[in-house]
Amino acid sequence: MPSLQEIQEPIAEDLRDFERRFRDAMKSRTALLDRIMHYIIKRKGKQMRPMFTLLSARQFGPLSESAHVAASLIELLHTATLVHDDVVDGSPLRRGFFSINALWKNKIAVLVGDYLLSRGLLLAIDRGEFELLRIVSHAVREMSEGELLQLEKARDLNFSEAVYFDIIRQKTASLIAACCASGAHAGGATREEVERMRRFGELTGIAFQIKDDLFDYGNGADTGKPSGLDIKEKKLTLPLIHALQQVDRSDRRWMVRTLKHENEDSKAVARVIERVVDAGGIAHAQRKMLEYRDQALQLLHGFPETPARHSLEGLVHLTVERTK
Repeated sequence: MPSLQEIQEPIAEDLRDFERRFRDAMKSRTALLDRIMHYIIKRKGKQMRPMFTLLSARQFGPLSESAHVAASLIELLHTATLVHDDVVDGSPLRRGFFSINALWKNKIAVLVGDYLLSRGLLLAIDRGEFELLRIVSHAVREMSEGELLQLEKARDLNFSEAVYFDIIRQKTASLIAACCASGAHAGGATREEVERMRRFGELTGIAFQIKDDLFDYGNGADTGKPSGLDIKEKKLTLPLIHALQQVDRSDRRWMVRTLKHENEDSKAVARVIERVVDAGGIAHAQRKMLEYRDQALQLLHGFPETPARHSLEGLVHLTVERTK
């Protein structure tokens, strides 16, 4: 697997330009808001989504102003959803640091998320990038519907793999799909090429979420995510769904009862995790993740071989081989 630095090589200068543009896009004349924006920028992640966007654009030609607008729009939207998610989930931490809602309370956090979303929308409108706005607005709708579908289905802790894949396609994969589609559009791709890149992003995003599910059964110290956290939060992940379908009725009743009523008991959660492993839940999820990885790579290989394509391949591998 190539290193992150090698993956970034075709767009290294463009990423530095993106960072400057993104900081400018987040500036505010309100002192409190400007302070919060500075806090967010200092704690940004690996910038996976800007990389998907810029590399997708680079695959079809030199980077244009549209590609930078697409990358900033996506990252503003993504940051807004993270801020709002932390409020919805009551999360005190984000990437090992205090979340916005933990430091400034929920009301301010919601308003900050709204501000970031509006900055992204105005960025596209001010530059007349209405197709980019259409692509990204579609992703926002999908993400919202996916979250609501998960909340609806999670009440009875009894849904199928088909429903699970519907949820993660909307919740997680739709944004990576939007990165690839908006980048391809900004790079001058045809409508058919944009759709193929959108599907490539969607497949990669599904593999990404399955990998996240698997972290719940790994070493929390390596991932920054406590083992069993999804179970404690009553989230049905792919390993758990598969295990529930494999075990006998009495085991299933016990596992569901633990999820509903003993999810705060670490020992009980550990027993559920052990049963998920024994029932083949981890192995099944790993197989599905690799299937989606291979489908994404097969689609990508239908495009001409370029440095950008090699880097996109590297991002796909990074998605499934990352340790956090």
